Amino acid sequence: MKVIGLTGNIGCGKSTVAGMLRTLGVAIIDADAVAREIRHNDDDARAAIQRRFGTYEAADLAKVVFADAGALRDLEAILHPRVRGAVRARLAELDEGGEELAAVEVIKLIESPLADACDEIWVVRCAEADAMRRLAESRGMDEATARRRMASQSSQDEKIAVANVVIDGSAPMEETRRQVEHALATLRSG
Repeated sequence: MKVIGLTGNIGCGKSTVAGMLRTLGVAIIDADAVAREIRHNDDDARAAIQRRFGTYEAADLAKVVFADAGALRDLEAILHPRVRGAVRARLAELDEGGEELAAVEVIKLIESPLADACDEIWVVRCAEADAMRRLAESRGMDEATARRRMASQSSQDEKIAVANVVIDGSAPMEETRRQVEHALATLRSG
């Protein structure tokens, strides 16, 4: 099974590209969804989060960790090893099930050992203004909140430097889809 590591900064269109890949027959693992499952279902993770942060709803916890780099590192230290383990287990299940292709959608992929599990790294990039607009429209973020979230991630340039494929998330949707289809056809033929 070939594995695509799908990454890009917040608001650039990773989830849109993941949706396109899904319709093209690629199994998708969303690391954010895995993290949410762990926060809700893993008693040890919940206890560790509560010891460090007290009792927070997810939205309130996000406000805390994206305003404090140390708090974000602490939360990542609790969740990321568990997320990596769960993603690797799901990849193994997909491989054993005979899947040809899988994509792992991970915002901090290049900083993670999960990058080693990927045959290709695909980066979805976009203009900052597009990301800001999308975050305001789809998530109701004000500019300061959006900028804090963006600042907590590696730059687009750092991601692009290690990319096998760069998808333009600022392009019209049909052009983005053409880019995805072309990159997928190239991967399948290789």
